[in-house]
Amino acid sequence: MFGWLQKPASETQITHLQRLWLYVFAGVTMALLVLPTLIVIPMSFSDSQYLEFPPRTWSTRWYQHYFGSEEWMEATWTSLKAGFLTMIVATPIGVVAAYGMHASSLRSVRFAFVLLITPMMVPVVLIAIGAFYAYVKLGLLYSITGLVMAHTILALPLVLIVTGSALKSYDMNQELAARSLGAARWRAFLTVTLPQIRFAVVTSALLSFLTSFDEVVIAMFVSGGDNPTLTRNMFNALRDQIDPTIAAISTIMIVVTSLMMVLAQVFGRGAGGK
Repeated sequence: MFGWLQKPASETQITHLQRLWLYVFAGVTMALLVLPTLIVIPMSFSDSQYLEFPPRTWSTRWYQHYFGSEEWMEATWTSLKAGFLTMIVATPIGVVAAYGMHASSLRSVRFAFVLLITPMMVPVVLIAIGAFYAYVKLGLLYSITGLVMAHTILALPLVLIVTGSALKSYDMNQELAARSLGAARWRAFLTVTLPQIRFAVVTSALLSFLTSFDEVVIAMFVSGGDNPTLTRNMFNALRDQIDPTIAAISTIMIVVTSLMMVLAQVFGRGAGGK
């Protein structure tokens, strides 16, 4: 039954038994990360006026309240629209930037890379404050345009890193061969390079969407008025009245996010098999 513990876990002949401590540590870490999220799901089916775990009475009351609320639906539409537009803007910019840095031999490439991933290193609240003061002067406060611009700044580093990693394992000689046969550089990229890194591009697009859809700090500063995001409204509901509707919304977000990541993995396996 436990014979697999004596089998090699890698090419170095380390057995699974020798790695058992690592498996246990990984399991405990995953449990600590996942369990708090899973607790939200049964809470969303409670009939109580307050967040309650475990629920004494089961009900879909808060899902009905969410889908029947004009305020929540408008916030959801704003988040979906901002997420989609962020994906549309951040993905091509990030892919082109990653390709340019990969193909370039200039010494300034490393500096450009560090500059583009700076939003990952700077506290988000500082970006939010900067965006707030800039948008006040530009008249972009509480607008979809301003929200998409700020979320694009956060999503670009992810697109750059994911696409850049894919390009490192790609043989540029294939594109050079196409260009030597007369194809323009942009055509060679679209017909030769892009199809081979499409999984990374799709993953980058999904991450860009999720970055925008789940973001709350910047949304607290630059969204509002006629364009409040779903996460902003959730934060306000939790702060002001502890509305159990947020548990139902969180459950839906967990399902949607998980489904998108599963689809990305399925797409990746399909792409790899061709």
